[in-house]
Amino acid sequence: MTNATNTPTLESVTSKDGTRITFDRQGSGPAVVLVSGGSVDRGSNAGLAAILAADFTVFNYDRRGRGESGDTQPYAVQREIEDIEAVIDAAGGSANLYGSSSGAALALEAAAAGAHVTKLALWEPPYIIDENARPPKDQVQQYERMIAEGRRGDAAEYFMTQVVRLPAEFAAFAKTQPWWAGQMALAHTLKYDAIIMGDYSVPERSAAAVKAPTVVITGTASMPFMASTAEALSKALPNGETRTLEGQEHNVAPEVLAPVVKAFFAS
Repeated sequence: MTNATNTPTLESVTSKDGTRITFDRQGSGPAVVLVSGGSVDRGSNAGLAAILAADFTVFNYDRRGRGESGDTQPYAVQREIEDIEAVIDAAGGSANLYGSSSGAALALEAAAAGAHVTKLALWEPPYIIDENARPPKDQVQQYERMIAEGRRGDAAEYFMTQVVRLPAEFAAFAKTQPWWAGQMALAHTLKYDAIIMGDYSVPERSAAAVKAPTVVITGTASMPFMASTAEALSKALPNGETRTLEGQEHNVAPEVLAPVVKAFFAS
């Protein structure tokens, strides 16, 4: 089904392992697939999708375990790569690929594995060069234990305070907000993003395998390590470059991000 308007149409595709992956198709033009980060679903990229849809056909999908997409077990990063490949197939067999945060790390792995990516745009993949500043090494096990015990709220709080390292006061505030229920609903997927990030070092081997031209984008008001990470990653990529968005935090404004992504994909 084609959608030449700027109104999203909900569609689905079946991944290699039989998992149903849902996506919004929006706009017309060259294909762009959007990959969300941790603790969010495709709604986090809806603003970017709406802007890009003026020039591209945008495929904004729900990663497995989120929204209306399935969640076949056992989990493996390879399954998520296959999900991206399935969406790219639905887009016509090749596409520009954008990933945000840990979704940028997933997008990088997909491109490195041979997905048919025309160009790759990465918003602040959270690799951390300083080993002492990385999240706890046992976070996967922590999530597994909390989810098994039905402690979804604790898992979401752990992600905020121990991984993102937001103040405990923010986590307490978050629990009072209407969107906290959404955080709890996605808590089981926090493990997935932790597995994708591994030890949080810059994945030089994967980066070296990426053939597509790639831009790593960061914001000047974001976490301080992001700039050095972007430089290191761009140097590890065969065809990498960086862009900086003045005044932008990790929660980037789509109207600021979109023109940079559009220009890179259109060049």
